Amino acid sequence: MKKWMIYGANGYSGDLIARQAKQEGLSPIIAGRNAESIMTLANELSFESRVFDLSDTHFIAEQLKDIDVVIHCAGPFSQTAEPMIKACLESATHYLDITGEISVFEMAKSYDKQAKKAGIVICPGVGFDVIPTDCLASQLKELMPDATHLALGFDSKSGFSPGTAKTSVEGLASGGRIRKDGEIIQVPLAAKTRKIDFGNGEKLAMTIPWGDVSTAHFTTGIPNIEVYIPASPNLVKKLKRMNYLRWFLGMGFVQNFLKKRIEKSIKGPSEKQRVELKTYLWGEVINAKGETKELRLITSNGYTLTVTGGLKMIEHALETDKSGYFTPSTLVNNQLLDEIEV
Repeated sequence: MKKWMIYGANGYSGDLIARQAKQEGLSPIIAGRNAESIMTLANELSFESRVFDLSDTHFIAEQLKDIDVVIHCAGPFSQTAEPMIKACLESATHYLDITGEISVFEMAKSYDKQAKKAGIVICPGVGFDVIPTDCLASQLKELMPDATHLALGFDSKSGFSPGTAKTSVEGLASGGRIRKDGEIIQVPLAAKTRKIDFGNGEKLAMTIPWGDVSTAHFTTGIPNIEVYIPASPNLVKKLKRMNYLRWFLGMGFVQNFLKKRIEKSIKGPSEKQRVELKTYLWGEVINAKGETKELRLITSNGYTLTVTGGLKMIEHALETDKSGYFTPSTLVNNQLLDEIEV
């Protein structure tokens, strides 16, 4: 019988995935760095557990040697993803994670050849980052095969989990990212704004450094990519002013201060919010002739989709005979949302 693991099961999203797995009668092994919280959760859900940190690749690989698939949920992924990927290559374990960080997607993609040699799948972003937008990008490419520009966006009011909030704090110092002529380039925070109807009325929106700047290029080959979210005029002005302070925001003591405040004040959306708050998705492609195509989708709350999407991707990874680096829609297909949003 094949085995799979949730690493970081004591975090916000990892805990939700573990609890949903229990409801579905699944039996993952749960793991993480915090012995007390992992053991408490394991006892509550009657799951096998393991406790280990990510400081030693060979030791991680020992913990994974009997594991067929790991879904990695312990951020910040800028620090934790690479040691886990290296261990998965050593232990021949398929690697999934729930990151949304452009740098992590690019790093993971650099291990494509090693993954093929090891016979494993590396597929980061198997939650809300980036399953729905990745499927949307692929569908838009099918509608317009000669597209040269892709814009994606989403409107969600559910708020952040602690991990996502910390990742956002890290990103403030780095500014924005877009893809231009095939290359990922740095741009200021809120570099571009435009009016977008995400499916619930036209709103002002601004560019953000979302994971699709990396993944949608792999999925579609489209050389120019931007991602947008709604933003008030006041927020846009604040972020534009913040560009002058990015050097300060990147200093270690500032980052530590902001992250400690997050730990004290942010707990993630409640179950009621996850049930009630839907997410509106929008995408647009343009070709060299100036022709355009648009698509819109409505999905469940992003954290709910991370749970259902993550479990669905585990199911596919356990059955796959593929190897190498993939995005969610290239590992499965661009109708993956139909399987998840049932």
